[in-house]
Amino acid sequence: MLNTSILISGTTGFVGKHLKAYFQAKFPNIQILELNRSKKESNQTLIWDEIKLGNLPEVSSYVHLAGMAHDTKNTTNEEAYFEINTNLTTLLFERFLASNAKQFIYISSVKAAADHLESVLTEACIPNPQTAYGRSKLAAEHSIERLYADYLSAHPTTEKKYYILRPCMIHGPGNKGNLNLLVNFTNKGIPYPLAAFKNKRSYLSVFNMVFLIAKILERNIPSGIYQLADNESISTNDLIDLISETNHKKIYKLNIPQKGVRFLFHLFDYMHFPIGTEQLDKLVESYQVSNHKILQALGVQLPIATREGLKTTINSFKKIP
Repeated sequence: MLNTSILISGTTGFVGKHLKAYFQAKFPNIQILELNRSKKESNQTLIWDEIKLGNLPEVSSYVHLAGMAHDTKNTTNEEAYFEINTNLTTLLFERFLASNAKQFIYISSVKAAADHLESVLTEACIPNPQTAYGRSKLAAEHSIERLYADYLSAHPTTEKKYYILRPCMIHGPGNKGNLNLLVNFTNKGIPYPLAAFKNKRSYLSVFNMVFLIAKILERNIPSGIYQLADNESISTNDLIDLISETNHKKIYKLNIPQKGVRFLFHLFDYMHFPIGTEQLDKLVESYQVSNHKILQALGVQLPIATREGLKTTINSFKKIP
């Protein structure tokens, strides 16, 4: 049974909108208090300035989604990542520890652990993020762990729990990320030029993500770090086939040598094109994420199969003007 009141930060974002809608549909009796950056729409909405002043009503649980997303164009100042992703997370967790709430969920990222993988990523991986985004997320994780350890020393019988969730690439209706760009590219009738790359990547349907968040709030699992991913990892070539099948449109694949492709994308970097080697890596590198720990802890199966979720997302792009 879920608690009676939940504070959700970042309800105006992609995941936040889906999570709010999920709770409202599945648990209509739960009171949702929204926390966003600047727009106070009602007495059920807080802004960060109020949190800084300590003006925070009592709730049963916190779900902290708000943060600065990874800027693949690298135009964001590094200090901004740490101010938003690290410092505001630390502030909110401190407010949680001082409250009567029992659960705190922080949405981190697999990029807090690793930018590139040699094998399947598990929670046992020693983190080594290379970007300011990843480092700021990891710093927030460390801050939560440190503050909780101090609190536990002073309150050894506490019922408070924290959950650091590291999702891989999230997709779903309303998302405007790399999957949307790939679908739009293939819809133009341009042959897919990266068929020479063989990989396996993990994806996460937003529907599976909100399901897991709700289950964490329902069940008393141990505090800690948990990775979120769909069950199956698929290749980008398989994803192209899925787009073709879903859109009922033939997509031709070109086996251009990998060295030639990488040279071209390095030129794009040099010429400051909106796409470059970072976007290429997101498409063709292998990045497999294990979800075994979270599924075992909760004792559940994901409601949406990997390919089913991807098809739902691909179909949703047809409705975007």
